[in-house]
Amino acid sequence: MSFPLKVSPDMLAVALAVILGLYIWSRIAVIRLRRKLATSEEESLVLHKRYEKKAAELIEANKAALSDAEKSLSEERSALAAENEKIRRHYESEARKAFEESKLRLEAFSGLQALAADEEKARTALTSALVEAEELRAQALALLSDAKARAAVERDIALQKAKVIHTQAQALLARATAESASKITDAEKKAQEIAGEAYLAIREKSHLEESVRAIRNVIDGYGDRYIVPTRSLVDDLASDFGHTEAGNALLLARQQSRQMVEEGGAAECDYVEANRRDTAIRFATDAFNGRVDAILTKVGEENFGTLRQKILDAFNLVNLNGAAFRNARIRETYLDSRLSELKWASAAYELKLREREEQRRIREQIREEEKARRDYERALKETQREEEVIKQALEKARKEAELAGAQEREKYVQQMAQLEARLVEAEAKNQRALSMAQQTRRGNVYIISNVGSFGDGVLKIGMTRRLEPMERIWELGDASVPFEFDVHAIIPSDDAPALEGELHEAFEDLRINQVNLRKEFFRVPLEKVRKIVAERGISATFTMAAEAQEYRESQAIANLPPEERARSRTKLVDQRETGMTFMGRPGRDPSEN
Repeated sequence: MSFPLKVSPDMLAVALAVILGLYIWSRIAVIRLRRKLATSEEESLVLHKRYEKKAAELIEANKAALSDAEKSLSEERSALAAENEKIRRHYESEARKAFEESKLRLEAFSGLQALAADEEKARTALTSALVEAEELRAQALALLSDAKARAAVERDIALQKAKVIHTQAQALLARATAESASKITDAEKKAQEIAGEAYLAIREKSHLEESVRAIRNVIDGYGDRYIVPTRSLVDDLASDFGHTEAGNALLLARQQSRQMVEEGGAAECDYVEANRRDTAIRFATDAFNGRVDAILTKVGEENFGTLRQKILDAFNLVNLNGAAFRNARIRETYLDSRLSELKWASAAYELKLREREEQRRIREQIREEEKARRDYERALKETQREEEVIKQALEKARKEAELAGAQEREKYVQQMAQLEARLVEAEAKNQRALSMAQQTRRGNVYIISNVGSFGDGVLKIGMTRRLEPMERIWELGDASVPFEFDVHAIIPSDDAPALEGELHEAFEDLRINQVNLRKEFFRVPLEKVRKIVAERGISATFTMAAEAQEYRESQAIANLPPEERARSRTKLVDQRETGMTFMGRPGRDPSEN
């Protein structure tokens, strides 16, 4: 017996809702799955393209490498072919020469059989020469291969020897460092045994004094108390010792310092426990090296003596602070090594400056000699032109004198005498210019002063090869100094550089600039200079008083009432410009500084 299934509207609605939800969920799942597939396809496509790109790059790299190898092989083949061709041509040329010689000898005979025999001999000689050339080429290649093999073996042996020497040097350095530290420790122990507590007290007192000095230097600054002339670092070095050699010495000093740190020879400590001892030593070493490295960056900016004292102060302060860590302290041998770095760094900097200054001096000398050469050439052209004009005038006066009467002839004779005197003077001037142009060391030593710029008692002693030395002195008095130079003496000399050097050497201790020797200013009485010149048997005229006209006029204008200054200044400037032009010196452009 069956019962009909009754479905209420609510159940139907629920069923429909469930079916609709399942449908939507399935659609969403399908969409997500499609998106994942699309993403996977895109990633796979990107990976595929990436791998294709890498494969293409590898193929291109292989092609490039193959091309380079083929190019190298082609070059070697070309070289061998060129060598073979050269050898072949050489022996062919020799064979042809032999053939030509035999042909020339055979031309005197008419026998064709003998000619054929000689031709066959020549061919045989050519074949033999080619065979010999091939054998020589094979021998040359064998010798070249043998030489390359021997060179490779000798290079390996040299490298091994260098490694052994380097290892031995490092071992010697480590041994020397250890022995020096041991000797210092033994000496301190013996001194302590001999003097007892007195030695400890003296040592502690000295250490505290140095620490106090270091603290005072850090607080108050170093000032000029520790300045040492940098040039004293390189005075004892060889004359051919340059900044490159000093740089190599600096490199060795740094290697020594680095090796001492790596082998534990830079510092020491009284901790018994190894871990604490190593930590304290590393702490003290890092603190000291940090300060020293910062100090070494100041080489060239600060004085060597000041930098050296800063390193000593860093040494004392680190050791003072290290007392709290069971007397962790930097060894004096390591201090010496770092001071050696400072020394060679300063020496390299100073030598580089000197070489730069020498190059600048050479360039300046070349410019000065070029100006002198142009002066000589201009003077020669002017005197030659003047001679030509005078000769033409003299010839014209002679012709007119021949045609003139008795009364007029006397006038022409006087004119001819004047022209002949001018011609002699022009020829002498021409000869002087030619002589100075031919003598490369001929010139003038000048002694000048500038009271308004540098004060009384300061002289500049220099040299110029200009035909007119005053042009050089006028250049020195340009806009770089407030006043012009006064000339005390101009001394002509056949060896002007030697005379200048002698005067510089005589007053070396009186140089104002003791560091840059290109600055030729000396604080020396003029009477002393005149005496030195007279002692060398040189005849020269000295002007003892410095006129200092511009300076004294400027002082006079400054002392005038304000309403009179402008009027006096304008008047003096006009007079001075007119005077300059009259004396042959070009007047100044008012726009110039």
